[in-house]
Amino acid sequence: MEIPRKKRLPHDVPLWVDPQKEVYFITVNCENRTRNQLATPEMATPLIETVAYRQHQHLWWPHLFLIMPDHVHALLSFPPSRKTMKQVVLKWKEWTARELDIDWQRDFFEHRLRDEQSRREKADYILQNPVRKGLVTSAEEWPFVYFGESSRPGP
Repeated sequence: MEIPRKKRLPHDVPLWVDPQKEVYFITVNCENRTRNQLATPEMATPLIETVAYRQHQHLWWPHLFLIMPDHVHALLSFPPSRKTMKQVVLKWKEWTARELDIDWQRDFFEHRLRDEQSRREKADYILQNPVRKGLVTSAEEWPFVYFGESSRPGP
């Protein structure tokens, strides 16, 4: 008997949406959701370096990027580019899988945040994730988080 596979997520941005003016809540999961593959200094440091590198290359703007043991959460914007959001995220996943030996799930979750209130709520949700999982007692204790520096670049 063949096991059914989940359909791929479309990640298509509607034509009326300007991706460079939006903020997206993105979650990328490891294939194995039962072990700590990411939240160690040896793994988190180079992983955060890849986030900062892509920021400096203007591939994305990481408002917030948080590493959990088996997944990452991010609030990202995407500056003008010939590359789609999907291409940028999948290339990052491909590179980190190859270079850092991370076993990611096939796809990723994204949701466009439509206003400042939902951005603040998602940022709070992301920052409280290690607390909810019992990994720390306050969000400030969690070491595996990256904030974009200064303001994001314009078009």
